[in-house]
Amino acid sequence: MKTWLSPRLIVALVLLAAAGTCEVARERRPTYLRPGTHLNAYIGNSADGTISVVDLAKLATVATVPVGPGPACLLANPARDEVWGVSSGGGYAWVLETTTNRVTRIPVGPQPAALDFSPDGRLAYVDCAGSGAVVAIDCVTRQVVARGRAGRHPSNLRVTPDGRLVLVANRDDASVSLLDATTLAPQATLPVAPQPSGIIVLPDSSKAFVASATTDVISVLRLKPPTVLARLASGGRADALLLKPDGGEAYVLSSGTHGLTVIDTWTNEVGDFALLGADPAGGAVSSDGTRLYACDAAAARVTVVDLTYRQLIGSASTGQRPVVCRLDPEQKLVLAADEESDDLAVIDLQGPHLVTLIPVGKAPDSLAMKLY
Repeated sequence: MKTWLSPRLIVALVLLAAAGTCEVARERRPTYLRPGTHLNAYIGNSADGTISVVDLAKLATVATVPVGPGPACLLANPARDEVWGVSSGGGYAWVLETTTNRVTRIPVGPQPAALDFSPDGRLAYVDCAGSGAVVAIDCVTRQVVARGRAGRHPSNLRVTPDGRLVLVANRDDASVSLLDATTLAPQATLPVAPQPSGIIVLPDSSKAFVASATTDVISVLRLKPPTVLARLASGGRADALLLKPDGGEAYVLSSGTHGLTVIDTWTNEVGDFALLGADPAGGAVSSDGTRLYACDAAAARVTVVDLTYRQLIGSASTGQRPVVCRLDPEQKLVLAADEESDDLAVIDLQGPHLVTLIPVGKAPDSLAMKLY
């Protein structure tokens, strides 16, 4: 027997579904977004040279902006409505204005590898793997205001929280260069483990921890005066090196150990270990230092770790291979970019559970957020 729905019932069902969708969207909207404010995610798509702009209130991609070959190291300027990055194939840093999506390119040299800001957001620093050069850029005029030299094939850099030094990891020299942040004049060069990659600096700018791309060694550097304090065996090559906000602990994520190794940054000792999953590739630490969120690239999920008890307490599905994740300012969502399924996973931390997958560009592997 056939059952017929009246036109009025169909219209009522459609309106009910629309109302439900609006209510869900309203619930997902961050509570700190006042009228006229925006929270966007910016995803660097390494295979097609674009940035995907995702509106986190609408949970949708609202723009795709060409920036150049190999976009990498996306960072939101802490003082300006801008997102910066580098184009490894183009030889320049680029600036995306968040209010207009207009892009400005600033030539810096061959193969720019990494970028960081001064604490006040006035200067941006870029190192160039192809030449060993480091440049400082005035973020207002977008002009290069200082040039210096690091070692061979610089792969990463960090500005100390006090804004006085720029630390540059030299991949082919197994060293870290310390440069004056104002003039980029060399202050010291310290030996570290082969092919240094990740760098973290304590909030008081007293020490830095440097990971090796090929060994399990974490080099501990004192910055005042510059000295190598220790070399710590973490058990597995670091895929990511994270810092607790108060600086008391460092966390080594390693696919070799399938887990998380904890380093006491005050005593320079390797401490606890927590099993995470098949292939922890990147992560983020909550602002209160109680949770760590790790991308498990092989298991297609983000795992949640209770840092107080060193326990895995939950996970949520993502796309095929998540490689980088970030927390939203309210610490209620975690975003994970997936380099194989070409999407951005939005995960509600109440659960946790997957809210949605948002299509972006090809091979996304870097991510920034900006509230403006």
